[in-house]
Amino acid sequence: MENIKNNTADKVSIKPQMLKGTVSVPASKSALHRGIIAAALSGGKCTIKNVSMSQDIEATLRGIKAFGCKSAHDSKARTLTLSPQRTAKSSNNVTEIDCGESGSTLRFLIPIALVPNMCGDVKRIRFIGHGRLMQRPLKPYIDMFDSHGISYKKSGDTLELYGTLKSGAYEIEGNVSSQFITGLLFALPLLDGDSEITVLNGAESKGYIDMTINALKQFGIEIENRNYIKYIIRGNQKYKTQNFIAEADYSQAAFFAVLSALRGGIRLANLRRDSLQGDKAIFPILASFGSQTRWTEDTAEILPAHLTGQRIDVSNCPDLAPILSVLGLYSEGTTVLCNAARLRDKESDRIEAMETELRKLGAQVESTRDSLTIHGWGNRPAFRETEVSGRNDHRVVMSLAIAATLGSAPVVIDGAEAIAKSYPDFFNDLRRIGGRAEVLS
Repeated sequence: MENIKNNTADKVSIKPQMLKGTVSVPASKSALHRGIIAAALSGGKCTIKNVSMSQDIEATLRGIKAFGCKSAHDSKARTLTLSPQRTAKSSNNVTEIDCGESGSTLRFLIPIALVPNMCGDVKRIRFIGHGRLMQRPLKPYIDMFDSHGISYKKSGDTLELYGTLKSGAYEIEGNVSSQFITGLLFALPLLDGDSEITVLNGAESKGYIDMTINALKQFGIEIENRNYIKYIIRGNQKYKTQNFIAEADYSQAAFFAVLSALRGGIRLANLRRDSLQGDKAIFPILASFGSQTRWTEDTAEILPAHLTGQRIDVSNCPDLAPILSVLGLYSEGTTVLCNAARLRDKESDRIEAMETELRKLGAQVESTRDSLTIHGWGNRPAFRETEVSGRNDHRVVMSLAIAATLGSAPVVIDGAEAIAKSYPDFFNDLRRIGGRAEVLS
């Protein structure tokens, strides 16, 4: 059968099907970004294990080349080898970093690129984005540039920077994305003096900050976290050269976890029960709807149950919102996803995207600026064969695929190739457990 991830066709037909089997959950994209960057900053040869490649990870690998690090991927062994290289000086004294559509790559690398001599002796750093990347919020960094004497020019799909990061006191908005905090946590330990970060208006996605601090600790960097309000960073620290093992991704596991909670028969392998990932919240959320999870070592089996809609605060797990809207659709009663304004600034406006596309399936959905309300039809779908749009958004595509698999008629997803951004094997994994996904020519 055709390998979907390597196909250029943008439409996939999903037919309803009962599924059964084990999904080997791919590596956490969040963990890989952090491990790759920390290893690159160590300046030595490191091996990253349990690698799942995606467009976002490829973007970060392009980025670390600017920091004097080359990479080699062994797809069979699922490893990355990172090793130092001589940084090439650009003829026009500009280093370009193509971030693709990866928000993590852009936001993590901006402060690092401003560390003195990080990119050799070039004077300017130019970040390039695609899709909606440069439309997504950058204000916390823009404010930082203004207050710390860094020159910048933002035009179309580029952001050009001139200047260097200096140690000292930083204030940053925490209610936009934790990625801005992570970027500074990577960079500030490398500066000559001590620094501190004060977080304004509260921090969202605290689990991802925990992941960052844990990854930094593995590479010998110490950060003092004062209740997510202030971070104390000692200067003149050095990253330790060492290997890194990426854990499995709860964000990707969530799609199949919801499927199993509604229909049963699916096990999720390779999950760390002690993970710090914010999207580990999928399991207590499923429990609140009425489902139970049975663990055997690193494998979770989500048991089917009669599920009842809930009110879910997604401020600390925004990436779960699209699949949670599907969970609400197939539960009894009403589900409200609240504190969801950040969803409007993702690869698509995910509130509008899920509202519009689920309505095409016959769902009753309403939204406000920062919420999505789904009136569930329970496990009794009655939609007609239709076509929906993936909105060039990997999580929208995968959520709609799960909705269609649970449904009552075939659904065609236009723009299905967007899965390559984070989970290129998604449709193949779906088919391995009995799913019916067909590329349309």
